Amino acid sequence: MTGDDFGWLYLAALAGAVLLGAVLPVVPTGAAVSAGAVLASHSNPIGLIGVLIAGAGGAYAGDLIVYAACRAGGEKLAKRVGWLRDNASLDAIRERLAEHEITVLLTSRLIPGGRVPVLLAAGLAGYRWHRFAVVDLAASSLWSAVYMAIGLLGYALFDKPWQGVVAAIALVLLTTVVSSVIQRLRKKTAAAKLTAD
Repeated sequence: MTGDDFGWLYLAALAGAVLLGAVLPVVPTGAAVSAGAVLASHSNPIGLIGVLIAGAGGAYAGDLIVYAACRAGGEKLAKRVGWLRDNASLDAIRERLAEHEITVLLTSRLIPGGRVPVLLAAGLAGYRWHRFAVVDLAASSLWSAVYMAIGLLGYALFDKPWQGVVAAIALVLLTTVVSSVIQRLRKKTAAAKLTAD
């Protein structure tokens, strides 16, 4: 794929892929937004606005679907779909959500693996629909902007679009791995403190 292939069809596909990945978190949606930023930069820099909107719109629509499903179907649906695995962590997220709702909702999208538990906690706890919709719009936009920035870094590093796309995907994967390692270390440290007490 070259920068010349970038256009409305790509933006629609990007929004659809991000929406699908938001509902079924197996699609690498961040990498798709980063790749879109690289392609837009090479062919039509004004298209970056489209990438931002397509990424944020797909993420937002997907989050609303998951949230609505959790509100309507409850814990039974969440377990059946595979969204709910660890009740103890869900209870902890509910507490954090009650204490720092906006911060938790905004940052959950940026932490790999953090979005679904927060959406579950919000949906299962009956978090107000209109408040969730407003905060998640900001969270989805922030998420799209961050992954777009990663794509722009890939664009800045390489001359050819395919090289920038590969670099952007590698940066997204590296960010995900580093974040996961940090989360595991924090959990081990917290568990060690609990056993020491």
